[in-house]
Amino acid sequence: MLTRKQLELLLFINERLKEEGVPPSFEEMKDALNLQSKSGVHRLIVALEERGFLKRMANRARALEVIKLPESHSPSLTSKKSGFSPNVIQGSLGKVKSMPAANDGIPRAVMVPLMGKIAAGVPIAAIQDHTNNISIPPEMLGGGEHFALEVKGDSMIEAGIFDGDTVLIRKGDTANNGEIIVALIDDEEATLKRLRKKGESVALEAANPAYETRIFGPDRVRVQGRLVGLLRKY
Repeated sequence: MLTRKQLELLLFINERLKEEGVPPSFEEMKDALNLQSKSGVHRLIVALEERGFLKRMANRARALEVIKLPESHSPSLTSKKSGFSPNVIQGSLGKVKSMPAANDGIPRAVMVPLMGKIAAGVPIAAIQDHTNNISIPPEMLGGGEHFALEVKGDSMIEAGIFDGDTVLIRKGDTANNGEIIVALIDDEEATLKRLRKKGESVALEAANPAYETRIFGPDRVRVQGRLVGLLRKY
């Protein structure tokens, strides 16, 4: 039998997975349940896992899967698994949400989730949790799902991408040769580089002569999305 807080958290996670395909952050769970600290969320998750309602995926932050719901709530659990496949990019990657339209019926902007930092330099194990949303002119975006990342490093400066810029990424697992992509290396490190396919090998090419091109086997690199726009503050 679950406590009230355990049940509230389980239902909250389940609804978020159904709506957006990813679980909420610890901060969102803490706020939703009016808890004082994230350690309280952690204790609830451990209890739900021990009782067989949740499953945490090793070595991945926020990688949660709802295994079952109490019988009284089981209809709200989809018959299909959530399909959440953990990777470095975490947080809300749902469809972009338009802001209210102006009097002429044209949306003023689109809200895109900002997912933290991406390395444009030596790869770092960090695309962080969904931090907030940013407002993007709708003409900068096409179809599909998008997210934004803050650039950390100088390896793409000759492509016009500087430390502190914000890049707009169209989510996807494929890209054309020569496109700038978010690459996930060995399921651990993420970086922003130009994709070069050389036979069976995958090369991640910097746009700064101070950095060497890194070459990997095809099973070591996964495309997370491709660059479609850039924002800069002066």
